[in-house]
Amino acid sequence: MKSSLGTRLVTSLLMLGLSLGSLAGCSRPKSNSPVRVGYSAWPGWFPWKLSEAKGLFNSNGVPVSLQWFDGYLDSINALNAGQLDCNSQTLGDTISSMAGGADLQVVLTNDYSTGNDQIIAAPGISSVADLKGKRVAAEEGTVDHYLLLLGLKQAGLSGRDITFVPLETGAAAAAFVAGKVDAVGVFAPFTTQALKRPGSKTLFSSRDFPGAISDHLVCRSQFVADNPQAVQKLVQTWFDTLKQMRNEPQGSLAILAERAGVSEAEYREYDAGTTILSLDQNKQVFKPSGNMQSLPYAANQIAAFLQQQGLAKTPPKLDTLLQPQFVDGVK
Repeated sequence: MKSSLGTRLVTSLLMLGLSLGSLAGCSRPKSNSPVRVGYSAWPGWFPWKLSEAKGLFNSNGVPVSLQWFDGYLDSINALNAGQLDCNSQTLGDTISSMAGGADLQVVLTNDYSTGNDQIIAAPGISSVADLKGKRVAAEEGTVDHYLLLLGLKQAGLSGRDITFVPLETGAAAAAFVAGKVDAVGVFAPFTTQALKRPGSKTLFSSRDFPGAISDHLVCRSQFVADNPQAVQKLVQTWFDTLKQMRNEPQGSLAILAERAGVSEAEYREYDAGTTILSLDQNKQVFKPSGNMQSLPYAANQIAAFLQQQGLAKTPPKLDTLLQPQFVDGVK
């Protein structure tokens, strides 16, 4: 997921606000230029590579410049700075960006994280309570920082009870394996790396917080307003890609695993931890309900939590965040 907040974000809300202020009066004009779509290392987003490899963007008549980011946070910052039209990111990280002044819209739900975001601990740490006073690394403000805070709160602790070590996700995994921190918050495929530390184990994961981490295609609002047909074709391409994965599972797996930088066997292990949503499920999650599997409900809950934890300084405006018309328009 990321990746998270966020995410799989809060790098500097002040700087974000300044950069957004300079962009507020201008938008990318309508043209035949490729749509700039960002993605990074998360099992729910690797299928975009398959979309590209199989020519599915072109089949749907939407030219796309698919941009890979080694760092998830870099992709979020690129979207906020107007260097991307759309990006693959979590709901929590999107709301965090909006609290900093970004004007964004969710047009598609790729998946729910159901185990592939994990808090992994060193030998001798057997419970969340054992994290008290320990050094815990994660990418600050992004999705696994969020997951860490959720787990601490459930155990009656807070971020003040640990020594938080802010590191980019790949660097956090490496620091954990090297014994420089006692626990780490990472997402797949970095979980595979972190668990190479002898005796390490997963303390808790996104499986323990159903619906808390959802992953999306998120676009700048002005881009959506100016290019609704291009957005519709992007969303259509996603579901054509899922069909491609069902029809040619082995060939698709090879492309996905190569992009992830893991073996096909390792990639298969991510299946249960990332629940890709079908078209019907996509339509359902955009509807109001009273649980975290409903995006309207989850968005409000996440916004409140971010403010409580000091990760969002101002309440984000969520009225135009969710745009279900694009999944509703898929053929």
